[in-house]
Formats: sequence, C-alpha cells, structure tokens
Amino acid sequence: MEGNILLLSIRPEYAKRIIDGSKTVELRRVRTRLQSGDLVLVYVSSPEKALVGEFKVERVIDKKLPKELNNLWNQVKDEAGIGRTDFNSYYQGASVGVAIFFKHIEIFSQKLELERLRKQLPNLRPPQSYRYMTIDELEAVKSLLA
Repeated sequence: MEGNILLLSIRPEYAKRIIDGSKTVELRRVRTRLQSGDLVLVYVSSPEKALVGEFKVERVIDKKLPKELNNLWNQVKDEAGIGRTDFNSYYQGASVGVAIFFKHIEIFSQKLELERLRKQLPNLRPPQSYRYMTIDELEAVKSLLA
C-alpha cells in the first residue's frame, strides 16, 4: 500500500452517520498529509472505543478561517452530517477548516474493540484526533479481521 494510512478518532454520533452513509465528508480543524487515494481507519471514540471500518480519501480541501468559513460550509453542507450551528461552533477560533471527502467505505463485519486491538498492537494509543499508522500496524489490524 502506497500513501498515508491514518487512524482517525470520530465521535460516536458522527461515526454512525458514516456507517449509515449520510456523512461522506469528515471535518477537521488541523491539516493532515492526506491525499486522494490514502486510507483512513475509522476509530469510534469513547464510550464505544472500537475500530469499525475504513475508507479511501477522494479529495481534501482546506480553507483559511474565518475568512472562508461560508465557502467551506457551501462545499460540505450536504455531506458533512452536521447542521450550520454546530458547524460554526466547531470551527469557532480555528485558523483552518479541513474537509476530507471519502469514497469506498468498508464497514468491518465485526468491530475491533480497543482491548482486542491492544493484544495485537500493545503500543496502540488511540489518538485524540488522528495518528499515522505503519503498514505493519495495518497488516496487524487486517489479521484480526481475517
């Protein structure tokens, strides 16, 4: 696998929208190195604490805030699974707004709970926001799904 592999922590209510297909863009306040074709593993944060799926990055846009906030909203409003009030609150005080558009979502047949992940990857610390993973870590995750 070429490209970046990102473990992305997502709050349960937004992860649910990714799983049901009503959310196809993930919003962030920090730039990543993600590019089209990169792989993102979806980790649902507390209280669930489980890896639930993956997706391929279609494209990434970032906007300077607050100047381009309305422009960002207009580009993501139909796909972000968030209302305008929450969108504005999320980006309040941020200097950049990032939108990660995705495709080819694969929901795992079984959730990989943190406890089980740590048996295979003892040093795994789910990130507050995101962390890059190695190909070896990805292969360890895939072996749990086999």
